[in-house]
Formats: sequence, structure tokens, C-alpha cells
Amino acid sequence: MPNPAILQPGEGDLAGDHYLRSTPETILWGRLPCATDAPVLTIASGESVTFDTVSHEGLLPDQGSDPLAYFTAQGVPAEHVLTDAVAIAASSPRDPGTDGPHVVTGPVHVTGARPGDLLRITVVSLVPRVPYGVISNRHGRGALAGELPRTPGNVHVFTPVEERDGERVGTLPVHDGGPRLVQFPLAPFLGITGVAVAGDERPHSVPPGAHGGNIDINLLVEGSRLYLPVQVPGALAYVGDPHFAQGDGEVSLTALEASLRATLRFDVVPAEQARTEFGEITGPLVETDEWLVPTGLDPDLDEAVRACVRASLALIQARWGLAEHLAYAYLSAATDVDVSQVVDQVCGAHARIRKADFAGVPRA
Repeated sequence: MPNPAILQPGEGDLAGDHYLRSTPETILWGRLPCATDAPVLTIASGESVTFDTVSHEGLLPDQGSDPLAYFTAQGVPAEHVLTDAVAIAASSPRDPGTDGPHVVTGPVHVTGARPGDLLRITVVSLVPRVPYGVISNRHGRGALAGELPRTPGNVHVFTPVEERDGERVGTLPVHDGGPRLVQFPLAPFLGITGVAVAGDERPHSVPPGAHGGNIDINLLVEGSRLYLPVQVPGALAYVGDPHFAQGDGEVSLTALEASLRATLRFDVVPAEQARTEFGEITGPLVETDEWLVPTGLDPDLDEAVRACVRASLALIQARWGLAEHLAYAYLSAATDVDVSQVVDQVCGAHARIRKADFAGVPRA
């Protein structure tokens, strides 16, 4: 790993209006915020926050609960192990029997956000904090649960990042211990971005829902926007589960999990404006320069796809006024419905509606 950029807490460029470290005081480990959680930061609508997110890989019990020992055993110099990861592993409470694996940073109170509004979260920048990550298949889960892994126990694949032909890539060998001949491009994104749920019970960090959370949609790269229905005053937004790369489906259970420095902008979209732009949104909606991306979530993948199609129909009808049967025909002819992930208890599907196809259609 020649001269990698290691972004320890507080070091390097902090581009946001605010900066939020991941510390035992600013994170939840394995749970998501609810209405009764106190914010760790309060911002105005339109302001940005730079988060130092921390991956859970290297921190969990099956890896020794000691990231310094785990990563140095993989050949990482001690000074290249993130000090905030070490501190969280050493002092943050987590119940391995009931809590999820994810380190979640927040919540952030956005002034003026009210139930019925949307919170628009714009991904300004995503910068790797380290030049390595881990891909895991653990707890007998994944798309091939019961088939893989072949041997008892969990499988963790340490994955260095290298620069090849001017591009940063993840690298894998053909066989353990061999030269790293396999390479794949990085496309960093946050697997978890969400808002707090109503009530006083913190949700488990694994299943996604209307609040967002662990939606694992790999289109949420730099420049994309995520819209979430606000459920509590101030929204109480949070982030976590940083990824360097993930294929749709996330079939082995995890992506290339690795810590990111993420700068996000938070804007409140008032309820009336939200309905005018998108109709009634009951779950996560992604927007990129090219796509509108409604989602569907359900423990049954078939039902998740159906929910995604219903959300897509509702969006097209509200935004452009198409008759339902014509919107249905358009989706069938021109829209891909992708599987976001099949490994997080609640499966995810998302549709990619090409905005340019409606350039000549007046807004409804």
C-alpha cells in the first residue's frame, strides 16, 4: 500500500458547514435513532455536514473486537488503522445477541423539518478514509444461505485498494495467498442513511424501512439525492454502513465494507412542495441527474418488487399525469427494476425511471 491517504479523525479536508466525528458519544452501534434520542448536532436546512463514518468490519466479535489487532494481522501498518474505530470497539455498548452490526453516526436535528415534509439528502462527496476493506459472509446468511460458506464459521475477505491505470480498484486473488489478479472499480456510497422513527423504540440497524436506514442502494454515489419522509420533528438524520463498492443484491451478505468521509447536505422539502413534485411518498426515493428511483421494501422479494412498481406508477402519475395503464406500459418497456439487496431481512427493489423520457411532458 504505497503512501495511502489515511484520514484519521479531524485530519485532511473537512468540506462541510459542520463536522461530526464518530465517537462513543455520537454513535449508536447496531440500533437506529428514534424520536426520544437527543441530537448530537443541530443544523439549519440547506447546511452540510462532513461525517467521519466507521465501518463495522474489524470491530465485531468474530474478528476479535480489536480492529488494531485484526488489521495489523492483515499487513496494515498500525498507524493506518483508524483511531475512532479502535475507540468505538473498546468502549461502545452493543449486545451481539440483539443488536445489528452497523456503526451509525448521529442523529442530526434539521431545524424546521416536520412530519409530512421530505428531507432531501444530497451526497456532496465521499472520500475513502483508508485503502482497504473487508467483504464478509457470516452467520450462515446471504443469498445462498445453507450452501455457502462450505466450511463452518464465518468468511472474511480482506480487500486492499490499489491504484491501477490511474483508477482506484478493489483487488482479489484467484486463490487465498495468490497474486491479486482480480480487480473491480470503486463506487463509494453509504449503505445506511435515514431519519428517526416515531416512538421510543430504537429499530434494529439491519432491516430498512420507510425511515430509510439500511437501504443499500448503490446509486447513492456523489451527486445523488435521497428523499425520506420526515417522521419526527427535526428529522433526526443519521448515516453509517460505508461501502467502497457493492453489486446489486449484495449476495454474500456484505459489500466491500470500508470507512468513508461523507459530506452531505440536508434540505427540508415542505409537505405541499413534496406532493407537487413527487405525489405521496411513503418510503425512500432516490434521484440522480439521469434517474428517478422509487423503491419497494418487503421481507418477500416478490412483494418488494410489487411495492416498487406501485411506487413507480404513483410517481409517474403524480409527476406527469399519465393514465395508469400507460404508466404501466411505460415501466414494462423502458424501466429496469433492480434488486437492491436480498440479505437484510427486508429485501429491497428499486426502479430506474429515465427523466429524459419525459422531457416533453408538462408537469401534472
